[in-house]
Amino acid sequence: MNASGFVASGYEGVRDAFAQAQASDEGGAQLCVYRHGQKVVDLWAGRDKVNDRPYGEDTITVLMSCTKGATATVVHKLAERGLIDYEAPVTDYWPQFAAGGKGGARIWHLMSHSVGLPGLDPESGVASRDLLYPERHLPALEAMAPLWEPGVSCHYHPITYGSLLNEVVRRVSGKSVSQVFAEEIRAPLGLDFWIGLPAEEEPRVAPHFQATPGPTAEQFTAIVAGMGVDVTTRLARVVLHSYKQTSELIVDMNNRESRAAEVPAGNGIADAASLARMYAAIIGEVDGVRLLRPEMVEKARTLRTGSMSPAGDLGKLQFGAPLHYGLGYEFAREVTPMLGEGSFGHAGAGGRIGFAHPESGIAAAYVANTMLAVANAPDPRWAWMGELKKAVAS
Repeated sequence: MNASGFVASGYEGVRDAFAQAQASDEGGAQLCVYRHGQKVVDLWAGRDKVNDRPYGEDTITVLMSCTKGATATVVHKLAERGLIDYEAPVTDYWPQFAAGGKGGARIWHLMSHSVGLPGLDPESGVASRDLLYPERHLPALEAMAPLWEPGVSCHYHPITYGSLLNEVVRRVSGKSVSQVFAEEIRAPLGLDFWIGLPAEEEPRVAPHFQATPGPTAEQFTAIVAGMGVDVTTRLARVVLHSYKQTSELIVDMNNRESRAAEVPAGNGIADAASLARMYAAIIGEVDGVRLLRPEMVEKARTLRTGSMSPAGDLGKLQFGAPLHYGLGYEFAREVTPMLGEGSFGHAGAGGRIGFAHPESGIAAAYVANTMLAVANAPDPRWAWMGELKKAVAS
């Protein structure tokens, strides 16, 4: 497969690895890399299979959980201005959050997936589609008792991560995450990146598709039970319910209503160039714009979850190194290698990823429309990461 676009001298291996990996993908993808604020790789290849057209330079697609990196950056922007203190109780900004025994939860617990609210109780009556709208699910989340004492354990919060931080942002700024992002990140950098897509941008979207169907909710529950997890506990029921609802929302993101909604944990829509440009501006200056001060970047990529143990028997679901978080960003590990130690960013379902590596000045992003699910290993389409590491070292 030929990859369109360009690479700077020394990055030819990145282009070749990208093209070779995409040759076995029936969909399309984009890859963009900045170094020290300058674009050095900008590639695209393959097809928008659903619309039967090329996956081009101007194509945009749902970023899934890469959106969490954008939401974290919004929180850091407000923290720089003194509107948010990471160590403060959430109740300093949101008094009603104390319900259910959550009065001791801190802002950093929300950002590190350690607050104990990875999903809603199945008995809450909140449907998957309700997660598109804060007013339909936030009251249940606000009243909910956490599954563990905040800060003691860490487990991924697929959708509630965005809901919780969006409410904090709204209370301190009077605006949603999407609005702050648009004004303070998208506009200054000129990004094609939205959390809540305008109708006029819809023709550019490459819908995502799944080449091989994943397990049903019932099959997934059986798999988890087979790994030794007691699926009858409240902990397991909430976690399994959250992944069921997240799976349903991923399918739902292929309709206009879901793309127009604001889901700060997962429905950001962009191209790879915009995602990479955001990370480049987090760690350095891009065309005169820098998003975060160096000291804020260091706070953001300081490990927060290293001493935490899995709640209950959720540790039985862990393969390899645990998923560690700083303030809103995840770090490199075997299944998401990025550029190794020092890298921070966020991956998204189906192979999307955006990250930065301050030591090398690299910011990179890969987006695709094929929902490839790889168990306990890096996405094979990320072969370009190894070549990028070689290019940086040379």
